[in-house]
Amino acid sequence: SAVVWDPRWLQREGPRERTEAERNEKEKTLERAKEIKIKLGILLQKPDSAIDLVIPYNEKPEKPAKTQKPSLDEALQWRDSLDKVLQNNYGLASFKSFLKSEFSEENLEFWIACEDYKKIKSPDKMAEKAKKIYEEFIQTEAPKEVNIDHFTKDITMKNLVEPSPSSFDVAQKRIHALMEKDSLPRFVRSEFYQELIK
Repeated sequence: SAVVWDPRWLQREGPRERTEAERNEKEKTLERAKEIKIKLGILLQKPDSAIDLVIPYNEKPEKPAKTQKPSLDEALQWRDSLDKVLQNNYGLASFKSFLKSEFSEENLEFWIACEDYKKIKSPDKMAEKAKKIYEEFIQTEAPKEVNIDHFTKDITMKNLVEPSPSSFDVAQKRIHALMEKDSLPRFVRSEFYQELIK
């Protein structure tokens, strides 16, 4: 029959003495904790090991590559148009730095990879690049998998049977729309952008 929990049992039993075995177990646990603490202390003193433990964090946004800083008018146009950001070298670099700070640069990297892909003339090189883009951004569990729906993924995979300059167009448009709707407003509110319109 099922055991019914009765809080009165606790009151009846009252505090009980620890057994010898329990006392030994507690001492062992404390010893183990001390060992771990000592090992951790040694690890933190070793400069080479410590490097692996420190997660790099850039206090200041990295300055975009040497490109012409946009005029105030140019920068203000970026608020409503992702294309204006992407067409401007400084804008592109700032946007990329911002996305890196959010750990979400894969969408932009995919968009840039598609732009480069469309410029390829040689069918062999195109097929090679298409495979690389697919493995890096499209396939499930890809290292930089972009967030596209199954329908878009299926179309892209069908297009890759015979790679052409437009193979990634549907996926690239989806990612562009996603960045415009989601990333651009956050970029505009960020210090990366606010610095430019001061």
